[in-house]
Amino acid sequence: MNRKDLNPDSSPQAAFGARLRLAREERGWTQEELGEHVGYSGTHLSSVETGRKFPTLRLVRGLDRVFGTGGTAEAFEREWREIRHGSLLEGFPEFVGYEGRAAEIRLYEVGVIPGLLQTPEYASVLADSAVKRRAITPDQARERVTLVAERQAALARSNPPLVFALLDESCIRRPIGGPEVMDAQLEHLERFAELPNTVFQVVPFEMGERRPFNLPITVLTMSDRSLMSYAESAQQGHLERESTSVVPLLTAYHQLQAEAPSQASSVVKIRQLRKGTP
Repeated sequence: MNRKDLNPDSSPQAAFGARLRLAREERGWTQEELGEHVGYSGTHLSSVETGRKFPTLRLVRGLDRVFGTGGTAEAFEREWREIRHGSLLEGFPEFVGYEGRAAEIRLYEVGVIPGLLQTPEYASVLADSAVKRRAITPDQARERVTLVAERQAALARSNPPLVFALLDESCIRRPIGGPEVMDAQLEHLERFAELPNTVFQVVPFEMGERRPFNLPITVLTMSDRSLMSYAESAQQGHLERESTSVVPLLTAYHQLQAEAPSQASSVVKIRQLRKGTP
């Protein structure tokens, strides 16, 4: 058999392929035999192992199922997301994987509309701005916009999550991309509030120090009712799974939600802003 030598140091994709080959050979399987387990041809797996093809999400989830690595630090999906979203903050790709499977999503955002609620135009303006600052490349900008669309697709799945969105008033008042982009974005927020699986509230400036959060926070409830939270600093994202740390955040979120104006009042504020009234 013609066996191609692999150099895992040549690229992250090559390292993934080398790891896949090692895991397969430890089981004593041929590429065709592994392919039968994950629903791909041996030829396709050969291309992934040698770095000629980038693995699909369906493939890496199949690998985690076959090798028993799903949900662990060694998950193929986790490595796949780190490779694919290399320009993103550390910890964020792992969070996105959980977000896409969550039963309930509670988010609080400051300054900008959160990704799950962004229009493509709004997301593009933010990404293009990062390119102009030379913080990311044009390819990475396109990747970020694509990721926004992929994350939003989770809201339209057959069993969608319940999404609670608390937005600091700065999110809706900060102009991004000019009047047309902002008006379309605000209109999108109105439509978001009409969905049967969403709750939308604007946290007004007047709440001042009564807000329990000064930075964005997301709390996920998974299908088994386990909790995790995600928050970001300037340098990295942090995914927290310890209930002793997450439960107080959930309590504070509920308190903020109870004190913030209702969804109906928040939608009225959005409409007034679109009309140019204070």
